[in-house]
Amino acid sequence: MSWQKQGSGDMARRALRLASWTSMALAASGFYLYSNKYLDPNDFGAVRVGRAVATTAVISYDYLTSLRSVPYGSEEYLQLRSKVHLRSARRLCELCCANRGTFIKVGQHLGALDYLLPEEYTSTLKVLHSQAPQSSMQDVRQVIREDLGKEIHDLFVSFDDTPLGAASLAQVHKAVLRDGRTVAVKVQHPKVQAQSSKDILLMEVLVLAVKQLFPEFEFMWLVDEAKKNLPLELDFLNEGRNAEKVAQMLKHFDFLKVPRIYWDLSTKRVLLMEFVDGGQVNDRDYMERNKIDVNEISRNLGKMYSEMIFVNGFVHCDPHPGNVLVRKRPGTGEAEIILLDHGLYQVLTEEFRLDYCHLWQSLIWTDMKRVKKYSQRLGAGDLYPLFACMLTARSWDAVNRGIGQAPVTATEDSEIRNNAANYLPQISQLLSHVPRQMLLIFKTNDLLRGIEAALGTRASASSFLNMSRCCIRALAAHKKRNTCSFFRRTQISFSETLSLWQINLHELVLRVKGLRLASWVLALLCWLLPAPH
Repeated sequence: MSWQKQGSGDMARRALRLASWTSMALAASGFYLYSNKYLDPNDFGAVRVGRAVATTAVISYDYLTSLRSVPYGSEEYLQLRSKVHLRSARRLCELCCANRGTFIKVGQHLGALDYLLPEEYTSTLKVLHSQAPQSSMQDVRQVIREDLGKEIHDLFVSFDDTPLGAASLAQVHKAVLRDGRTVAVKVQHPKVQAQSSKDILLMEVLVLAVKQLFPEFEFMWLVDEAKKNLPLELDFLNEGRNAEKVAQMLKHFDFLKVPRIYWDLSTKRVLLMEFVDGGQVNDRDYMERNKIDVNEISRNLGKMYSEMIFVNGFVHCDPHPGNVLVRKRPGTGEAEIILLDHGLYQVLTEEFRLDYCHLWQSLIWTDMKRVKKYSQRLGAGDLYPLFACMLTARSWDAVNRGIGQAPVTATEDSEIRNNAANYLPQISQLLSHVPRQMLLIFKTNDLLRGIEAALGTRASASSFLNMSRCCIRALAAHKKRNTCSFFRRTQISFSETLSLWQINLHELVLRVKGLRLASWVLALLCWLLPAPH
């Protein structure tokens, strides 16, 4: 935080540098757009570029000037910094809403990082999930006509004009096909494909400019992720393939429903799928009204994601509540999780997946030497304590005591959120050094914690034990694949069975303790409040 103590001369130099970079950003963007025949400058526009450059300049100037005269670390400083964070977050949110498309997508990504970024940013940017733009029906008809070669009335008996939901890249309409099947039609916003590459270029220039002013803040990882993932998310055929792959991969979970894809009416910009209705996974009131057990849903969600991450290395990376629905399954009445929006998956390398398995095993069983070892193998270096806290969303003290020993308290949660602001330079440094695969895992973890927090089921000992089971199975499967000896395979299988049996026994002990505690509380209440005669 040395930049906060610089004198007025240094401040002037930085302001001049900001102006220089702003001019360079405009010039470079203009030259690139003018010289590239595949990009239409009219879609980008001086207003769009100017809005982004101006917002970045105002936010940078606010940080440079607002905190310079206040003693670093003082109560006044912390209060003022919070106000600057909030002002800047609101400006950033307004920019995302105005420029739409890629900007909203990146803003949503930032808003999901609850335990990695200051609360002022995450709470402000969360509204972007519900403020995504809607395309007009004229635009929707145009995309369907261009991609499917027919008008809407030729394909569907009915087509709802009002979308079921709108996101940064597309919107979904309910429709009925000529054969009577009810479907969900996902239609890409018409200009988002052309604008995405230009938006990423602009973000890259602006992030480089900010890094010149604040060298300790490294956010190029965010641009790199957008550059890699956006083309995949904009290809709806890729999304359809992901949906079928995960449905096959997790077919042994009878509580999971992945809507079927109708390939004959799907293209890169239009995706037709089975229509499935339900309530959002964070809607506790919906679950109570429909007699769905929130603890069962939370457990099953944890099982599903543990299987994706530790066993298969193929991870759905956008589990915000709009993409995870729950319902009572028609016919059986069993609780069912519906997984939607399969555009963004992270494929984990085997080396990363196994190191991640070892790390979580070490965290669950409080083996601090191995926590350090595997954190450093995953790129954390000397910041491994911070890495462990970011991964578990627990304090370092709780990590040392054992993350399964006690649930997170309100005090600890508040401490973690405050530390996200205090350690922002170190967090941004860490995020720039860990493997790229880790970035979407962080986002996924934080989205899942948000769901658990809404349901009141966060970080139970049972969820950690389910994770441990998946880690044991994944590590055993890897060892079996790498040996040809029948005796060695048998030995590995026996060790795996023994470890899983130990977890089952540990879980049974926890349940017995819980039942015993409940009976003691009931007896105490009966003693304190005797029944009236």
